[in-house]
Amino acid sequence: MNYEEENILVEEPKKKKEPKLAKRTKKLNRSTGGTVALFIFLALIAAAMGMPMVMTIMNALKPLDEIFLFPPRIIVRNPTFSNFSDLMILMQQSWVPFSRYVLNSFIFVGFGTLGHLLVASLAAYPLAKNKFPGAAILFSMVVLALMFTGDVTAIPNFLIITALGINNTYLAIILPAFSGALGLYLMRQFMEQVPDSLVESARLDGANEFYIWGKIIMPNVKPAWLTLIILQFQIMWGGTGGIFIRSEQLRPLPFALSMLGGGGVYRAGVAAAVGLIMMIVPVTFFILSQAQMIETMATSGMKD
Repeated sequence: MNYEEENILVEEPKKKKEPKLAKRTKKLNRSTGGTVALFIFLALIAAAMGMPMVMTIMNALKPLDEIFLFPPRIIVRNPTFSNFSDLMILMQQSWVPFSRYVLNSFIFVGFGTLGHLLVASLAAYPLAKNKFPGAAILFSMVVLALMFTGDVTAIPNFLIITALGINNTYLAIILPAFSGALGLYLMRQFMEQVPDSLVESARLDGANEFYIWGKIIMPNVKPAWLTLIILQFQIMWGGTGGIFIRSEQLRPLPFALSMLGGGGVYRAGVAAAVGLIMMIVPVTFFILSQAQMIETMATSGMKD
């Protein structure tokens, strides 16, 4: 038989159909009643958390006869702005211009917050990305420093500042703000999450440490330093200068407002207006920055 005449039928193997993956739909096991109950529970928590803010606003608008009512009323019945007008009159009677107090507060808050962020991030970078002898001991000291409050360290700080010769100056408030342990701890923990491969790649390309810190590390830990700015701003804004500032021309705004509202029962309305003014600035700052902070937190997940 010739090779050309030979017909060989070869059956091709049938391809098996790959099973299609069924789309998984996630179903909530919570009933409608459970959803309503959860909503009511969260609404009650939100109301409880917002009650101090509501009370501060209402008290600032109350006349004196409503401030001292018992039991106290939450909603003001006869709102008035006399508390704010009285506060303005007292401000005009001060021998130091009110604008000077405002300027001092912005100097303390601005330079103190910026310096704390720079020092904390620069110190946290080698602790997180450079393995050197004693790094664990240094970080343990930072964690231990979180246990001490400002009242405990007030006397040592005063002795150090007096020895440096910067007492009763702007540096007496700004310089101690640089060394906060909370910022260093927060920045170090976030920098630990940045992949080491990014740092090693930058070093192989010839980048120096400051370039790595500014162009690689800091953009990837944006939620950390945004949160740090908010926390440090609130801490610095409420400061009165304490035992470090003696000159009236260097006093910050919280000190001046507290003195104006501390005149006894007659100035209870002024004190309520002072509380509202002191609350407006940090709350406004938080509202303006929280959207960006939440957005960066939602997109900051990184993996090697």
